[in-house]
Amino acid sequence: MLTSIAYAAAGNPGAAGDAGGMFASFVPLILMFVVFYFLLIRPQQKRAKQHKEMLNALKKGDYVITSGGLLGRIVEVNGDIFTIDLGDSKVRTPRSYVSGTYDPKNLESVPADESK
Repeated sequence: MLTSIAYAAAGNPGAAGDAGGMFASFVPLILMFVVFYFLLIRPQQKRAKQHKEMLNALKKGDYVITSGGLLGRIVEVNGDIFTIDLGDSKVRTPRSYVSGTYDPKNLESVPADESK
């Protein structure tokens, strides 16, 4: 007997009015996805595209920073492997390990006694 009262209180689940209620329940979810897309996904895709273009434009003589923090100049390009001159030594690293470029003229050096 209680189940028949519960069905009567719920109304007709197949009625046209419930379709609007179902859509209204998805609106916050859709809005959250749109916000995440414009605040997180789209800027990350833009940065990834710029990084890929920078990697493809690298050539011999460019000054690069590796993902490990090493700064050096590309002295040889062999496919996707760069030979980077670090000053005292040379290292070979894959193209994907380069995180950026830099201009050696704009590096600021701070004397040891002023860093305190």
